[in-house]
Amino acid sequence: MLFQGHTENFEDSFEGTNVGVSSIGIAFYQGLWSYDVAIVSGSMIGAGIFMSPQYVLAYVGSPGASMLIWVFSGVVALFGALSYIELGTIIPESGGEFTYILRIYGSFPAFFAAITFILLLKPSSIAAKAMTIARYVMAPFYPGCPPPQLAVKCFAAFSILVAAMTNILNVRLALRVQVIFLVAKVFSLTFIVIGGLVKVLQGSTVIEENFDVENAFQGTQFSLNTLGKALLQGLWSYGGWSNLNYVTEELNRPEVNLPRAVLIAISLVTTLYLLVNVSYLTVMTPKELMSSSAVAVTWGNKVLGSWGWVMSVAAALSAFGSLNGTFFSGGRVCFVAAREGHMVTPDILSMAHVHRLTPSPALIFTTIISLVVLTLFLLHFDFVCFLTHIVPIVIPILVLAAAIFLVLAPIIDNPQIEYLYVALFILSGVIVYIPFIHYKLCPGMLDKLTVFLQLFLEVAPADKNL
Repeated sequence: MLFQGHTENFEDSFEGTNVGVSSIGIAFYQGLWSYDVAIVSGSMIGAGIFMSPQYVLAYVGSPGASMLIWVFSGVVALFGALSYIELGTIIPESGGEFTYILRIYGSFPAFFAAITFILLLKPSSIAAKAMTIARYVMAPFYPGCPPPQLAVKCFAAFSILVAAMTNILNVRLALRVQVIFLVAKVFSLTFIVIGGLVKVLQGSTVIEENFDVENAFQGTQFSLNTLGKALLQGLWSYGGWSNLNYVTEELNRPEVNLPRAVLIAISLVTTLYLLVNVSYLTVMTPKELMSSSAVAVTWGNKVLGSWGWVMSVAAALSAFGSLNGTFFSGGRVCFVAAREGHMVTPDILSMAHVHRLTPSPALIFTTIISLVVLTLFLLHFDFVCFLTHIVPIVIPILVLAAAIFLVLAPIIDNPQIEYLYVALFILSGVIVYIPFIHYKLCPGMLDKLTVFLQLFLEVAPADKNL
């Protein structure tokens, strides 16, 4: 009854009104490309570098092989970034791989890319990062034992809500948070590098054992399963290099700032990751590193003693910065997919707030799906590795080959029913696509809900051409 009699005025007041997507991106401050770098590197540097090294080493079995995995992961990330830079400058539209597949291959494959990304990949990534934040924050309070799962999930849900509200309320605030947390992350990683250097100067015997020519590759395990999982862990730590392509329309001079920001960010992150892994291996033996539940915390306990808990805080801050960047980009994919008519939902998801200029409905939807995934959280990271890089040149072919290897190697070497579940979930989109997207059945079914939500959320249609 509250909205009765106001609907017509509401529709009239927004008639002909559009919120330009370019205005959504005002927080890039008209050419200050440091914010572009912050989005990419801030999304890349997450909890992975604080957790993945022990898993990479455990899979491949030797320090030398683990360092090669980190180098190769950086190269694959760079090749993928070069492919995305080419696509981002040729097709300067937001939406990342969804938009590229839509423009190159058409509506049908783009729909599967959209539902996979919006309903599976991004929510799973957000839930995993939020769980990591919660575990690190609570670790000092539960020394020697894992914290209660319920408490971890509650704090993870709180982290998701904080990141979501930051991005919903103000674009500038979201980017300022991204820059602040990026500085904190780089400082933390630099501190680890300096700590390792100090150990070297003090004559660490561990580094001599780990990087001795005869011992460096001793015990290396060669199999599709182990190499594939080690590479997955490495690439997980490098994940986020494509985030700027999801907001291309919001960039100032994308043909200049997109390549510059991505290349600077990947160079910075790769260098830091390699130095940090060397620092880990100057302090810990392979056995100590592999048995650690959180390698950065173990490093902190060995180097900082009673102040080792500081590394838990650093890892939590790092993961939150990555979570914030994931929200910033992930909501835009939902927004663009809805704008292109590929979401069987009210048109509200393709609208932006009339005052804050944020795609708030899409961000709210992403938050809800992420909380659902967090509550269930049944999928292992290996079961959600479905990203495609497609451009017709040598580098993209190498990236595509690496992606195919990452998907097929664990399945061939160790088939599990969960892989089938993920594939069936993606293919089930046919049931939705054919009647509602292709044939557009019941086009006005959700109009009343759209009007209600538009009034409640104070949003208007967004026109990318403004």
